[in-house]
Amino acid sequence: MKDGFIKVGAAALPLTVADVTGNAEIIRERMIQADGLGLNLVVFPELCVTGYSCGDLFYSDVLQRSAMDALESLTAATEGLYPVAVIGLPVRYRGKLYNCAAVLRDGHCLGIVPKVHLPNHGEFYEQRQFSSGADLPASAAVMVRGEPVPMGTDLLFAHETLDNYTFGVEICEDMWAPDPPCRTLCENGALIIANLSASDEVIGKAEYRRTLISATSGRLACGYIYCAAGPEESTQDMVFSRHNLIAENGAILAENKPFGDKVFTVTEIDVNKLANERHHNTTIADDGDDACIVPFAQPIRETALTRYVARNPFVPADDDELNARAEAILQIQSQGLAKRMRHAWAKTAVIGISGGLDSTLALLVAVRAMKLLDRPMTDVVAVTMPCFGTTKRTKSNAVTLCELLGVTLMEVNITKSVLQHFEDIGQDPNTLDVTFENAQARERTQVLMDIANKTGGIVVGTGDLSELALGWATYNGDHMSMYGVNASVPKSLVRYIVRHEAMTAAPELAAVLYDILDTPVSPELLPVDKSGDMSQKTEDLVGPYELHDFFLYHMLRFGAGPKKIFRLCRYAYGGDYDDRTILHWLRTFVRRFFIQQFKRSCLPDGPKVGTVTLSPRGDWRMPSDASSRIWLDEVAELEKEYGIA
Repeated sequence: MKDGFIKVGAAALPLTVADVTGNAEIIRERMIQADGLGLNLVVFPELCVTGYSCGDLFYSDVLQRSAMDALESLTAATEGLYPVAVIGLPVRYRGKLYNCAAVLRDGHCLGIVPKVHLPNHGEFYEQRQFSSGADLPASAAVMVRGEPVPMGTDLLFAHETLDNYTFGVEICEDMWAPDPPCRTLCENGALIIANLSASDEVIGKAEYRRTLISATSGRLACGYIYCAAGPEESTQDMVFSRHNLIAENGAILAENKPFGDKVFTVTEIDVNKLANERHHNTTIADDGDDACIVPFAQPIRETALTRYVARNPFVPADDDELNARAEAILQIQSQGLAKRMRHAWAKTAVIGISGGLDSTLALLVAVRAMKLLDRPMTDVVAVTMPCFGTTKRTKSNAVTLCELLGVTLMEVNITKSVLQHFEDIGQDPNTLDVTFENAQARERTQVLMDIANKTGGIVVGTGDLSELALGWATYNGDHMSMYGVNASVPKSLVRYIVRHEAMTAAPELAAVLYDILDTPVSPELLPVDKSGDMSQKTEDLVGPYELHDFFLYHMLRFGAGPKKIFRLCRYAYGGDYDDRTILHWLRTFVRRFFIQQFKRSCLPDGPKVGTVTLSPRGDWRMPSDASSRIWLDEVAELEKEYGIA
């Protein structure tokens, strides 16, 4: 529960149709097992107390009374157990029978939620025995263990102290309806939906079910627990498959595939992340006044994480998906650049080419843009500007890359002009300070701007999202361009996009691209060493980009603070970085992110390719002089907790 992680589960039950006594015993055993697993919330299948396929046996007083007796005994059985349990059973109220879900916690029945949309097609004829919960009066209640229990479709179950731990319930067909109860429940504040189901298995239905649950959780920015009847309930023409699914905001977190053998399908739903998503998504209405809030208590524990947390959240783990994303990003970048060139009547696209990853990607994008514009590759003007830190390897790769792509290549050695500038401002060329470095970066930009003027073109920026987050750009140097094609592409993804191009390139071009991929990231602003190799490596100075991209994603995408980011990072990297290293670079990230906002407040245009961007025109509006104190205080608390000075 700490940091908003709610451990949830869907329980599989080997039920027997109409054997209420036996089914109740199995449910009781599962609730004890759920307690052992530390589940906050466990969901059982639709009508699990009786079995779904009882047909006209639901008219039987014996079956109905037995179900209510089971509810009494199962409610009592939850006393002293940790989980909230949601079970399915028929409930009679004022002469009508309802297909219901009962929510149980620590010896109490918190509420009973009836099904609204009753099927009456194919093999499902619920309207024959059951009434819709939509017809219940607002004051409906039933007695369980001597206590009146609210019964209605508007019940919202909310933890007494954790604001975001709220859930609602719908039942099977409800989800398939055009206007499902989950819509209203989520508008009323539910961040988790529990669905008790008895959906039978036919060809193609599993994929449709999976898509529907994923889409529902994404559309409503909620967690969704779907618990289905198992094959033990199969009877007559229906076969059930135990297809249990748990989704969060459009992603399937856990699944027991049809006819799978998982007793519990378990994961953690991050309700704080969902709440942050709701905060951003203003199209989800807030109609909380329509809900009947049912509070419940549950001791707060630190939930052990089992869910997948990506090391590189910007990079898809699946190769096919990664290649598809790389291609999509290249298309967005090149289409955006083509539009800018067309609108500006630009004759050329001028790019500073260094032999590094960022300028390589920008060059590849420019080549694609020229193809879209049906213009010659020579309209791309690539400029290499060797100076003190340029290595033979990077210069050679830059030149070869340009020759193979057929673009116009220019070399402007800026050494003399930089030395002249040092003399003009009284800078000792042997003092390797920030002035030494930034004078070169600004000279490069001046050269590019002047060449763009001379050729009637625009300067294409090469800086990426990760550099912008850290402020790793020289103000009025590489910080400036007429269009920054990489502005919303993080460093960890730049590498994979270049690799994607290399995989489909001709052998000679592929060889150059692969060597660029193997070259350490460097601005090449400090003199080479005695062997002519680069002496300046970016990640030695600001830290591993994979960590910074991880920090950036979770802070911007979901509003996570340092404590949660640190916890997720430790879990995702599984010991590859020790606590001291993670906290060191987390402190660096927070400090630099705040003090460098002024650079981001005046960024050039650039194409948005993902949900995490830093454009000041819409995606990230932050005061340039905001204090980082409370964020750094959290880092300090972590350092103290883990004994790191």
